[in-house]
Amino acid sequence: MEAVGLMNYFPCLVIWGICDYSDSHKNKEWQGFAAMMAAAYAKDLLYQIAPDTVEAEEPILNSIQELLSDIQKGLQYLKLDKGEKLPTARKPQFVVPFRRDSDFVNRPDIWLWIETRYAGSEMRFALVGLGGFGKSQVAIQFAHQVHDTSPDTSIFWVNASTKATFQDSYRSVAEALELPDRHDPGVNILALVRDWLQKEDVSRWLMVVDNADDVEMLTKTNDQNDESMPIASYLPKTGNGKILVTSRSWDAAEKLTDNGKMILRVEKMETLHALQLLQKKLGQDIDEIAALRLANFLNHIPLALNQAAAYIYRRSRATIQSYLDELQRSDKRKDALLRSDKGDARRYPGVSNSVVLTWQLTFEQIKKEQPRAADLLSLMSCFQAQNIPEYMLHHYNSNFSDAEESDNHDNGDLEDYDDGDSEDYDDGDLEDYDDADSEDYDNGDLEDDLEVLQGYSLVAITATTGFCEMHPLVQFCTQAWIRESGGLEWWNRLFLQSAAKHFPSGDFETWEQCQTLMPHLQPLLNQKPSEESDRLVWSRLATKAASYFHMLGDYSRAEVIAQDAMSIHMGSLGRQHPSTLSSMSCLALTYSAQGRWKEAEELQVQVIETSKTVFGMAHPDTYGRVINLCGLLEEHENDSVEARSSVWEWTLS
Repeated sequence: MEAVGLMNYFPCLVIWGICDYSDSHKNKEWQGFAAMMAAAYAKDLLYQIAPDTVEAEEPILNSIQELLSDIQKGLQYLKLDKGEKLPTARKPQFVVPFRRDSDFVNRPDIWLWIETRYAGSEMRFALVGLGGFGKSQVAIQFAHQVHDTSPDTSIFWVNASTKATFQDSYRSVAEALELPDRHDPGVNILALVRDWLQKEDVSRWLMVVDNADDVEMLTKTNDQNDESMPIASYLPKTGNGKILVTSRSWDAAEKLTDNGKMILRVEKMETLHALQLLQKKLGQDIDEIAALRLANFLNHIPLALNQAAAYIYRRSRATIQSYLDELQRSDKRKDALLRSDKGDARRYPGVSNSVVLTWQLTFEQIKKEQPRAADLLSLMSCFQAQNIPEYMLHHYNSNFSDAEESDNHDNGDLEDYDDGDSEDYDDGDLEDYDDADSEDYDNGDLEDDLEVLQGYSLVAITATTGFCEMHPLVQFCTQAWIRESGGLEWWNRLFLQSAAKHFPSGDFETWEQCQTLMPHLQPLLNQKPSEESDRLVWSRLATKAASYFHMLGDYSRAEVIAQDAMSIHMGSLGRQHPSTLSSMSCLALTYSAQGRWKEAEELQVQVIETSKTVFGMAHPDTYGRVINLCGLLEEHENDSVEARSSVWEWTLS
C-alpha cells in the first residue's frame, strides 16, 4: 500500500500484489509471495514498454531498491518462521577437513570394494587395518570423488578418535546445515544431527567416521547427564545415506557395522603401488632398483614410504639408496629415522606422521583394553617376524614377581638338567615354566589374545598350522615401545627361558624343529647375557644348539658355543654338576669331529672320571660317555677291538 504515495510526487503506474482480500483470508506469511508476484509482473511490463527518457528516474530507482529490501526482509521472515527447513533439506554440504592428495596412488581392489558397497543396499561399511596403511587417505579420496561425481550428495567427516572430537565433528555438521536450536546449550547436538540425517526427505549424504578405534569409548554408556547413550548410538541408523568407517580395530568396526561381511582389511601396498607412491612423492625419476629395495625393507607400508620420501625430498644430497643405508646402519639410527615427523596436511593436528609413534598409539590402546594381548605382543616381538611357533608363546602372561622369585632361587635348581640323557634330575625352576601340558595354562587365552592382535592387523596366522607372523616393522616398533617402558629386559628373559625349554636335543629326529627355531634363536646365541641366572639358562640352550650344529657338520660353530656353555657351567655350578658334564661331553665330540683326537680324548676322560665319582659306573650317563670314548678311539686308532678293550679296562679299574 505504501507505493500508492508515489503518485503524489510524479505520474506513475502502481502495481499491487494482493495478499489479503478479506478479514477471513488474511495471513502475513502471504505478503512476501504477493510482493514477489508484483515485482515479477513489473519486470515483465518494463520489457514490453519501448525504451524512452524517464523523468524522475532517480526517485524511481530508490523506490525500487526499497521494494527489493522489503522483499528480502519478507524472505528472511519466512525462513525463520519455517524453522529453516527449506535450505537444510535442499542444499548439499561438503564438510571434509582434508584436501585431495594429488599424489594419491589408487589401489583398485580397495577402490572397487568401496564403490560396490557404496552402491549396495547396506548402510554401513568399514575399512580396517594397521595405522599408516592408508585407510583414511582412501576415505578422503573417496569423499572427494563422491562430491565430484554426485554434487547433490552431502559429505560429512567425523573424527571418532575421542568423544570430544566426535562431538566437535557433529557441531561442524550442525553449523554447515544451519540446524535449528544448534546454539541452544540444552540441546543434545549429537541427537540433533542424527535425527535430522535420519529424515526421509533429506537429500542423499555420505558420512565418513574416521579413526573409530576405541571400542570402549564408542560403546560404553555414559553416566553423565548430557549424553547417557553410547557414542555409537548417535550414528544414523536410517535415512538416505551411507556411513564409511575407518578403524584399526576389527572389533570396533564389527560393532559399528553389525556385519563382518561389510568390513575390508586393508593390507600393505603391492610392489607396483609402493614404487608409484615413491615416484609421485619424490616428483622425479627414481632409481627403481634402490626404490624396490627400500619398499621391501619398509614392507610396502604407505606411511613408512611417505615418511621416507619426505625425508629424502627435504635433503638435497639424500637419495633412496643413502636413506636405505642409513636405515640399515644400526637399530638406533633406524629408530631415529622412523621417528622423524615432517607433518602431513591430511592428518589431524597434533597427530604424528611417524611410523613408530603412530603404532605406539595402537600398542597403548591394546594395553588399555586388553593388557594380556599387549603382553603377548611384547613376547612375540622378541622373535623374528616370520614363522613364530605358537607353542613357544605359552606363559606370556607370567608375573614379573614370579620371574624375580625364580631368579632368587639357587642356581643349581635352575640347571638341574642333563641335556635330555638323564631322567634322574629335576629340571628345577625353569621347568615350572611349562607349555600347553601345564594345568595352569589355558590354551583359550592364547587364542583369544591372538585374535585381538589379529583384529588390530598386528599379527597374522600363517598357512602352516601352529605358526603366526607379524610385519618386521611392527616387530621393531614394538621392541622400541617396550624398551621405552623399561620392560625389554624382562621380555628378553622370558624369551630366553622359552627357547631353552623348547629347543630340542639336536638329534636327527628333531632336525626339522631345530631348523624352524634356529632363525629365532640365533640372536640369542650370538650374545651371552650379563646376569648370572640368565647365563645359566643361556648355557643350557647353547649346549643343545651345539649338538645341533655338530650334527649338521658345522663343527666350528658348535665348538664356540659348546666352549662358552662349558665355561659358564663350570664357573657357576662347578665341575661335578650334570650340566657341566653335558657341555664338556658335547665339546669333546666337537673336537673329535674335527680330528682333534688328543683334545677330545683328554676331555672325554675327564668327563667319565667325574661321572664315575658322582653317579657311579652303572649310571646310564656314565655308560653312554664310555661308549662315546670307545667310538672316538675306534676312529682314531682304526682298531675297534683293542680300543674298546682298553677303554673298558680303564673304566672298570
